[in-house]
Amino acid sequence: MKKKIKFLMAGILTCICISAEAQDTKSEEEKGKAIVQVFANFHSGFGENKKDLGFELDRSYLGYEYKFENGLSIKGVVDIGKSSDVDDYHRIIYIKNAMISWKKGNLTLNGGLISTTQFNFQEKFWGYRYIMKSFQDQYKFGSSADLGISAAYKFTDWISADAIITNGEGYKKIQNNNGFNYGLGVTLTPVKGFQIRLYGGLNQSGEEGKTDIANMAGFIGYKHDKFTVGAEYNYIMNSSYKEDADQSGYSVFASINLPKEISMYARFDDLYSKNDWNIAKDERTTIVGAQFKLGKYVKISPNFRMSMPKADGVKNNYSAYLNCYFGF
Repeated sequence: MKKKIKFLMAGILTCICISAEAQDTKSEEEKGKAIVQVFANFHSGFGENKKDLGFELDRSYLGYEYKFENGLSIKGVVDIGKSSDVDDYHRIIYIKNAMISWKKGNLTLNGGLISTTQFNFQEKFWGYRYIMKSFQDQYKFGSSADLGISAAYKFTDWISADAIITNGEGYKKIQNNNGFNYGLGVTLTPVKGFQIRLYGGLNQSGEEGKTDIANMAGFIGYKHDKFTVGAEYNYIMNSSYKEDADQSGYSVFASINLPKEISMYARFDDLYSKNDWNIAKDERTTIVGAQFKLGKYVKISPNFRMSMPKADGVKNNYSAYLNCYFGF
């Protein structure tokens, strides 16, 4: 009888140990998370742009995020993509994020090479970053990441605010002037799904002969289980630290969620420059497409794009894309 009891107790202890190990493993998996995102496409131009044809690996993000106790977490991400400063197709690796975060109640603090707040909200609301960047990112109104600190606080369910101070050089360049980039944003949620975002920023030049950059942006959007609509207006003063090199523009978009993991979307952008100083790049852009989710980690999106340059004598550009996304 004693042997049976000993045998039973040993079995119970073994089960407890196995259960504890399983819980520890599960807890460890929940704390740590790999970050893998790959953007690719096949595209073809039409008419005079028919030679613009081929497969393209737009961007790859690889990283890891780990959550400690007491709201502390760390995150590291590398960005593998192309550089506008290189006239070939070689991939260049940048550090996109190397940051530490602390969250306590309604307060969140970030430090290091962090994601900026200038258009991060609009990008998430748009929801199709792998297909096309949000307006400010697309037209170089600011950088998506930079070295600095940020803070965000949720006052109530309907209002929150955030502030950020960074180098102002972005994550692809080292700090080479004495200026900083300051930003302040406010997000309002009057009713569930309906959000308003206001942002203002000042990027100091830190050099003689150059002028400080000022950014202003307003966004309004509504997100429902079945559809999403959004509109934003953006204004940048003294672009590239050049006096009176002002640019402005707006973007409107909408998407509809259909059955069987299918959605359809459309977007229209309009970019202006003050006194047409940048008329060679001013344009209107339209994109219409559909998205298909193939399981949990893969998305594909066939879409049609039309670019309408504002410069005299420049014809419209038409193209078809098949964008692909893999990530978790």
